[in-house]
Amino acid sequence: MMSPVSDMWCYHWKRKLQHFLYLFTIYVISVQDLVLGCSDCRISLSNPTGIFTSPCFPSDYPNSQACKWTLRAPPGFIIQITFIEFDIEEAPNCIYDSLTLDTGENQVKFCGVTAKGLSFNSTGNEMIVSFASDFSIQKRGFNASYTRVAVSLRNQKVIIPQTPDVDPVSVAKTVPVPELSQFTLCFEATKASNDANDWKAFSYIDPLSTELLSFGKTTKGHFLSISGTECILDHVLITNSDGDFFTETFEQLCIVWDGFSGTIGVNGKSIYHTVHCSGTFGQVIHGNGKLVLGSDSNEISSLNGNIYNFRLWNFTMSSQKLSNLSCDVKGNIIDWENDFWSIPTSALKAENNLSCGSYLIPPRTTEPTSCENLGSLCQGGLFYRISITVFNYKPILESKVQSVVAEWLNQTFQNWNYTVYVVNISIQPTTVNELPREKRSITEQRFVVWALLVYNSTNNISLEEQAIRQKLISNNGTIGDGLRVHTVDVDPVEKCTAEENPPNYFWPDTRPTVTNFTLCHGNSVQIASRTCFLNPQNYTSYWGQPDLRNCTENAADIANQLLNLTGEGQQLTSDKVNDVVQKLKKIVNDEEIDESLGSTVVTIFSNILTSSDSVLAASSSEALKTIDTLALKIQFTGPSMSISTRNLALGVSSINSTSFSGSSFSVGPQNNASDFQLDFDKNQGNALASVVLPSSLLKNLSQDEFEAVSRAQFTFFNKNGLFQDSEMNANLTSFVVACSIGNVTIRDLQDAVKITIKHTLFQEDLNPTCVFWDMNKNNGNGGWNPTGCIAQAESNENETVCLCNHLTHFGVLMDLQGTASQIDPQNNKVLTFITYIGCGISAIFSAATLLTYIAFEKLRRDYPSKILMNLSTALLFLNLVFLLDGWIASFNIEGLCIAVAALLHFFLLATFTWMGLEAVHMYIALVKVFNTYIRRYILKFCIIGWGLPALVVAIVLASTNTNASRVYGKDLYGRDAKGQGGDDFCWIKDKVVFYVTCAGYFGIMFLMNVAMFVVVMVQICGRNGKRSNRTLREEVLRNLRSMVSLTFLLGMTWGFAFFAWGPLNLPFMYLFAIFNSLQGLFIFVFHCAMKENVQKQWRRHLCCGRFRLADNSDWSKTATNIIKKSSDNLGKSLSSSSIGSNSTYLTSKSKSTSNTYFKRNSHTDNTFVDKPLSKFAQVDGEQTPIIPVHQVIDKVKGYCSAHSDNFYKNIMMSDTFSHSTKF
Repeated sequence: MMSPVSDMWCYHWKRKLQHFLYLFTIYVISVQDLVLGCSDCRISLSNPTGIFTSPCFPSDYPNSQACKWTLRAPPGFIIQITFIEFDIEEAPNCIYDSLTLDTGENQVKFCGVTAKGLSFNSTGNEMIVSFASDFSIQKRGFNASYTRVAVSLRNQKVIIPQTPDVDPVSVAKTVPVPELSQFTLCFEATKASNDANDWKAFSYIDPLSTELLSFGKTTKGHFLSISGTECILDHVLITNSDGDFFTETFEQLCIVWDGFSGTIGVNGKSIYHTVHCSGTFGQVIHGNGKLVLGSDSNEISSLNGNIYNFRLWNFTMSSQKLSNLSCDVKGNIIDWENDFWSIPTSALKAENNLSCGSYLIPPRTTEPTSCENLGSLCQGGLFYRISITVFNYKPILESKVQSVVAEWLNQTFQNWNYTVYVVNISIQPTTVNELPREKRSITEQRFVVWALLVYNSTNNISLEEQAIRQKLISNNGTIGDGLRVHTVDVDPVEKCTAEENPPNYFWPDTRPTVTNFTLCHGNSVQIASRTCFLNPQNYTSYWGQPDLRNCTENAADIANQLLNLTGEGQQLTSDKVNDVVQKLKKIVNDEEIDESLGSTVVTIFSNILTSSDSVLAASSSEALKTIDTLALKIQFTGPSMSISTRNLALGVSSINSTSFSGSSFSVGPQNNASDFQLDFDKNQGNALASVVLPSSLLKNLSQDEFEAVSRAQFTFFNKNGLFQDSEMNANLTSFVVACSIGNVTIRDLQDAVKITIKHTLFQEDLNPTCVFWDMNKNNGNGGWNPTGCIAQAESNENETVCLCNHLTHFGVLMDLQGTASQIDPQNNKVLTFITYIGCGISAIFSAATLLTYIAFEKLRRDYPSKILMNLSTALLFLNLVFLLDGWIASFNIEGLCIAVAALLHFFLLATFTWMGLEAVHMYIALVKVFNTYIRRYILKFCIIGWGLPALVVAIVLASTNTNASRVYGKDLYGRDAKGQGGDDFCWIKDKVVFYVTCAGYFGIMFLMNVAMFVVVMVQICGRNGKRSNRTLREEVLRNLRSMVSLTFLLGMTWGFAFFAWGPLNLPFMYLFAIFNSLQGLFIFVFHCAMKENVQKQWRRHLCCGRFRLADNSDWSKTATNIIKKSSDNLGKSLSSSSIGSNSTYLTSKSKSTSNTYFKRNSHTDNTFVDKPLSKFAQVDGEQTPIIPVHQVIDKVKGYCSAHSDNFYKNIMMSDTFSHSTKF
């Protein structure tokens, strides 16, 4: 039994235990609530900026935590995270508590205090932060801030998609790609080492998915494909053992293509090579296509790797420019910027070590960074010079001061609103004796710290010096280690001031680290540069030396300039060609010529050869000598080399003089290419020219010459404009080929050299003369010389075989049938003068005729006047286009020249057609008198007169299959008998088209007009004298004038072209030029100025005084007045224009009454008898008179009146006649 004391004790402890359990329960619950309340740590963060912490921070984090923060940003941004505080349980390999950071590229694990103050970037627009703690030992955890950072494409690479149909990487649709005839393209790429498949790095396709441009690798090697032509580049690329140019690290490749020369430049691994890809010569890459990184089809894979900094320019860059190409040179067509590309987010990956990228966050270090590390952030940034005076309160080493101050500066600026970097720092120790006496301490020491800051104002936000000063002073307390800031001075670093150095080179005010560019003096292409530097000692700016290396006479650059100057579309004059030849002469004579430079020079000469003979005449001799020197000096490797262009081909072969046993050269066309193919010691089946050298070629040489022989040169000229002989009396009808051995003269050969040359024209009557170009003839200008060459009997109409006992330039002269009677230069000039003056006069008077009929409405009431107006319109535009043709051709714009040639063709055919319609109208009026009413008469004539020529020209254009230059274009016309001279003219180039649509077309019209002319004259002359009181002389004169009038109206003078043959060539050419160029004038005289009703209108409206005619004369007379006229005046009234109003009056009367009378002269007295017409034709419900043919002839006779219109107008039907005819 228990005692009371024991009970009391038990009760007391029981109550104590209950209180303890109660308190313990409350504690456990509160702690649990506290833990649960700070454990919500699995969330997504998408705000632009923010802060997140470990659970319960700044208190210790709980045990057994598994947190995950997912930070996301929109495409084009990355996540930047900074750990402000960081304290997690430390252990080897962070096996207990840890924080894991997934940047998208890799995962990093942290523990302890290692991550404090560090910043990290994501590689994409997402970052994952994971935190885990175990069951024991808690620490404070971490506090982190995050922000979005807009990423330039310069800081991102593209992972090339391997499936082209899903999320392709392409140029944005808003970026137009123009038509390219040349380009420069640069990009960097990596490639997986374990991928041996064929691939493409990029593809450019047109809207029809036809590939126009691509680069990649197949089993043949690395290639560049342009418009279907593959150019293999392996022999100019430095590849590894697997044959790959790209490896797992980024490598830059630049490709330069020039369609004008067919050359490709490749710059890789700091080495530049040139490749001649003849299939790309003259090619054009069409615009408005789509550029895709990788492959555009499933037939070949995309490059298994990354691509970066893809840039495209629409011009070529020299090797020197490519070697100095910086990140600041933006592509003018495509650049590596966000606005130029359409890239899925999954293909983008940000990196800090890209060649043209900028550090998004500078590395955390106690030492200042440098502009080299900051990349482009320093370029053009604002620099500030800072002077800080600090005191120490305990002994400290100078190196320690520098380390502490540098760390303090970095921490001060790291989390600021402005991105500022310390790029340099220096310490100057001084004693404290310089301070006021009351502040001295024997232990104190003063340090003057100089620092250089850079601020890159990417958002154009200004930063004042005062803001930097306040920031430093406000952080004075954090400097630590016994140091204290006393004074802070901030000054901006001055710009380099504008100056002229050297003379003629002006440099404006420039910020430090910025490079300024200007054109070289006297040069519109080359660039000089100069950089404003920073002095690392005193932080001041100063000018560097001007970089004038590009301004020196660099042969390759000069040659490229000349290539652009002479390229397609450039207008070359005689002076320009002479200047180009002189510069090429200097290059060839003074410089070492490698294959690349030699190819450029040959291409320039090829471009020059497209000019006319008159342009080439002044510089032809120097050009030939320069080409010979080039062939002699060009350096090459291997047994031979050849350069082929559109108009010139050059080949050089090494020969061994001691073992020489003969050699041969041949040149022929390449398949599907405009260039030529040169072969050595192998004759082509379809060779345009070939040279066979005998084995005894070197026997007559001296010992010195024999030992000096090391090469044979072969040159082929597709154009012969450089070979102009003023004394030549025959035509050069072949290509020109040249052959030489080294720099020695080969002559008096024992065995002849055999030269076979194709003719440029098919020769039926052979009379060939083998000649060579003698440089000593014509006072050193050169000329053809037949000495030492004979034509072989095996020659035929297609080619000539020559045997010569020497080596030089060879050609074949031929006396063509008719060349002896061709026009000499003097007569050619006179004919040209007559033609242009005549066409000018004809255009003026055609316009005068047209304006007369437009201005006076009464003159154009009848059909003949309307037909005459259309003929005058066609003649006017024919003359205008002809006069402008030569001037337009001088612009060398192919499309414009084609348009002018087609217009000239159209108006020429329209002129022929309207002359033919004049004849048709005469036939209807004179012969088909009865029952030939034609509804909408003029409308049908206009459809034929303008529609038929348009249809012919349209058919010609449609038959060209979009290649109109085959039919229409520029060519030389007006060459003399020697094949020299001539002018550029836009006209029909295809002979078949010319003979069918011009000669044949006119032949038909001419025969029809001749037939009509004969019919009219027979009808008139058959009636002459039967009812006329005129004398024979008067009748002859009137008939003669009518015949002349009809001759010009019907274009009979154009027939002179059919008679310009043999000895009559020159007289008929003069007749043709005079009468046809003045056709508009003659039409104006005979069919406008000599017409009585036209004269009356001129006098009524254009004259004054006694010459002015009253308004009521003649035109107001009625049919009663007509009755009283004589028979001569009846003839006048029947003329087309003067009968207009009167006949209309009679016609209207016939429609309003049933009795229409026609007044007829009996020719027996001077009275008229009114007789009712006995016959009427019922047409559309109307009664219209039918005139007997003898009445028509009687009326036609009136054409001879001295004041009446010409015969053409006399036979035209008035409205009365037009209503009595019908289709």
